[in-house]
Amino acid sequence: MAVSHAAPAAPPTAPSPLDDRGLGLTHKQILVVMSGLMLGMLLAALDQTIVTTALQTIAQDFGRQDLYSWVLTSYLLTSTASTPLYGKLSDLYGRKLIFQASIVIFLFGSVLCGASQSMLQLVIFRGVQGLGAGGLISLALAIIGDIIPPRDRGKYQGYFGAVFGSASVIGPVLGGTLTQSVDWRWVFYVNIPLGIVALVVINRVLHLPVVRRKVSIDWTGAALLVVGVSLLLIAVQDSGRAARISGGNGLLMAAGAAVLVGFVLWERKAVEPVLPLRLFRGSVFRVTSGLSFVTGAVMFGVIIFLPQYMQIVRGASPTAAGLRLLPLMAGLLLTSITSGRIISRVGRYKAFVVAGTAIAAFGMFLLSRIQVDTSAVTLAGYMFVMGFGLGLFMQTTVLAIQNAVDRTDLGVATSTATFFRTLGGAIGAAVLGAILLAQQRHELIARLGPGAAGTPAAGNGVRGGLDGLPAAVQTAVRQAFTDSMTHAYRVALPVAALAFVLALLLRDLRLRGAAAPAAGGAGNPGVELRGTPGAELRGTPGAELPGTPGAALEEAAGAALEEAAGAALEEAAGARTASTEPALPPQ
Repeated sequence: MAVSHAAPAAPPTAPSPLDDRGLGLTHKQILVVMSGLMLGMLLAALDQTIVTTALQTIAQDFGRQDLYSWVLTSYLLTSTASTPLYGKLSDLYGRKLIFQASIVIFLFGSVLCGASQSMLQLVIFRGVQGLGAGGLISLALAIIGDIIPPRDRGKYQGYFGAVFGSASVIGPVLGGTLTQSVDWRWVFYVNIPLGIVALVVINRVLHLPVVRRKVSIDWTGAALLVVGVSLLLIAVQDSGRAARISGGNGLLMAAGAAVLVGFVLWERKAVEPVLPLRLFRGSVFRVTSGLSFVTGAVMFGVIIFLPQYMQIVRGASPTAAGLRLLPLMAGLLLTSITSGRIISRVGRYKAFVVAGTAIAAFGMFLLSRIQVDTSAVTLAGYMFVMGFGLGLFMQTTVLAIQNAVDRTDLGVATSTATFFRTLGGAIGAAVLGAILLAQQRHELIARLGPGAAGTPAAGNGVRGGLDGLPAAVQTAVRQAFTDSMTHAYRVALPVAALAFVLALLLRDLRLRGAAAPAAGGAGNPGVELRGTPGAELRGTPGAELPGTPGAALEEAAGAALEEAAGAALEEAAGARTASTEPALPPQ
């Protein structure tokens, strides 16, 4: 779709959603809007960690241990598969409406989950809850892309990284407290007041301009994507639990892959594709999508295994296990917020992604050295390093992808990054979990004999399963779990190294929208726009306006730092000045 530039007549009363100026909100107004967005994200981020601590109690109440894992899997399936759909729908019908709809669906699912009368009902209602969760994270990030220009976005997006970090600590603590002190149903009901506050704030303070246009929704593409991803995830999750790929799961994987191939072929000819394949022509979009997938696998693996280690090996309760992850979250919070502010100042992001992936890979190496008797201080240091690295690039990749696409594709591009991270996390956690279980069985057999593989609580993360066992068996289980976990971390090391390699391939495009171009200039250099064929670029003189009051002063103040930190990176990345034709990625 061509982006037209109006003649310089009277300025519009509100910025078009297709420019890079944002909405011209003050810092205070932005923080008010962000409070509602962060509450919405917190609902999704908190839900997985808060529910996990209550699962054993839920399974015991309903007497259905066989459906234990499906409470998590059904949520994961629907939230992952629906994420790209929310992004496209928000591009077509407006982000505020679709974001509010996702909150309502999530709250409706939460009420149903809390009122469940059987394990099967809970599994189904968790799927409903996941349908709402699919839009909470990606749309919050996309709305930030609407209201804040890319150059100023980093200092705000860092706070979203803080939401994820906080949820990883608060979730187990709150879940354990509610389960032990009140009732497990409150791990779902607690979402209701948070969701209502988020709805009220968003409704009152968020006012986004919407461009109405005739559209035809690609329902066929949406169905193919949902079915393909669901089949693939069911097979991967089930194989992870069994620590092997059965014939049935192999067929499911093949069927899922075939459906996804059909999805790609369909999207090539769809009028309004759910996931426009032309976006992958941009090098930044390709690299960040791959980076999101890889880092999702590494990040989720770390977060899943450490609480189990705390409970099985260190004997901590679920609440205490969550608190012991504080060093990981402290590192993540520190760099997530600080790096975002520096990125907004210098207008570059690649150095932080490269440094973050390198530090995270080193953190993974440190975690692979954990022993049963590793001191608490040493373990805290290992976790801090890992969090320090993750915080440098988790939200930075979202900023990079938003900066590289046309504003008409902002929603679907943001949701795609979230989709690949979630998909990578689901597959990575299942694969690493399978590796851990297989290695643990081997370790237990070596220590206790052939009948030891079925030792209670060998790998379910519930300390109660070890109580009553002989001391020698408990020692063997703890040692076996620790050795198996570190083995899984060693297997993940090459994956973490791959993230570093992908980071080196990332183009370092200048962030758009903070300062007006020089007179007669061509706009911000290096901007990649991926609109439909024939789209005009916004690099024409005067097209870029300051994003916020004082942006030009901020640019001047950061010039020296930018020259020192980014000039060499810009040369290496081959950044180019935007012209009247879309900048094609290097081949």
